[in-house]
Amino acid sequence: MKSSDYKKMRLAIAPMMDWTDRHCRFFHRQLTRRALLYTEMVVADAIIQGARERLLGFDAAEHPVALQLGGSDPGKLAEAAAVGEAFGYDEINLNVGCPSDRVQSGTFGACLMKTPVLVADCVAAMKARVKIPVTVKCRIGVDEQDPEPALDDLADGVFAAGADALWVHARKAWLEGLSPKENRDIPPLDYGRVYRLKVRKPNEFIGINGGIQSLDAVREHLCHADGAMLGRVAYHTPGILAGVDAMFYGEPPAAFDYAALIDVMAAYAARHIEKGGRLGHVTRHMVGLFHGLAGARRYRQILSTDATRPGAGPEVLKTAFAAVDLSGTAAEAA
Repeated sequence: MKSSDYKKMRLAIAPMMDWTDRHCRFFHRQLTRRALLYTEMVVADAIIQGARERLLGFDAAEHPVALQLGGSDPGKLAEAAAVGEAFGYDEINLNVGCPSDRVQSGTFGACLMKTPVLVADCVAAMKARVKIPVTVKCRIGVDEQDPEPALDDLADGVFAAGADALWVHARKAWLEGLSPKENRDIPPLDYGRVYRLKVRKPNEFIGINGGIQSLDAVREHLCHADGAMLGRVAYHTPGILAGVDAMFYGEPPAAFDYAALIDVMAAYAARHIEKGGRLGHVTRHMVGLFHGLAGARRYRQILSTDATRPGAGPEVLKTAFAAVDLSGTAAEAA
């Protein structure tokens, strides 16, 4: 993906630790051909020193897919970005939003909101090493910061350094006193702050993230920002992704073929099992697929029990699917 193409990335699925692994991304790609997918955050040091195929390997079907990096050393981030580009990723994204104790101890993630000059240096170093887009995902501020100057300072720095986009989670992060889970829910959302940034930066790509629960909400946000990022709603109720391409990318609306999806995922799971993996590695991401439909509870039960047993094969997924009733308007709206 060229930097000039980034404006087409109207919808993305957020990087989520322990969730958006390669199996999740392959599954999500079967539901939407066009949305931008993100890896979990991968620490730059791990890429430089660790097992790169295990950390970075992905299926070609996942494109467009971005690699999110964690780190605060410009040189190491540049080296890790170059490795990611060589692996075939379409974008490198710097995490300036995660508030966990682990990233704080490594002086990266959300605590980088306090050092916008360093973030800009990291972006500049990565831009100098790779040809693919380099982007940043941040919060509107941390702790006692005033979100007005805090976000402006970060945005000014990263765009001056050449960043191709800034994705903003429209909440503060509290580095002490709140857990990562609480930081996703307790600090109030301030979408207006992100909208004001877009007014101030009309020629830069500003994407919005945080608490977006539906495709209709995405459409509203796109009146004020260049892109919108779905998080947990895409994971827990992935069926909503089947409507993305028609709503945001001009694809002709069509009834989604869930039987074909299950066949693709069963074949994918079979390949994973042949390589020594387990069915549950794949199906754990599919539990919420038929949310709201008749038979969805039985489907979830089968995937949560039978699919996790040692030796379980892809036929379990087809058995679970057989429990779902796709008739009626609910199936058409999924």
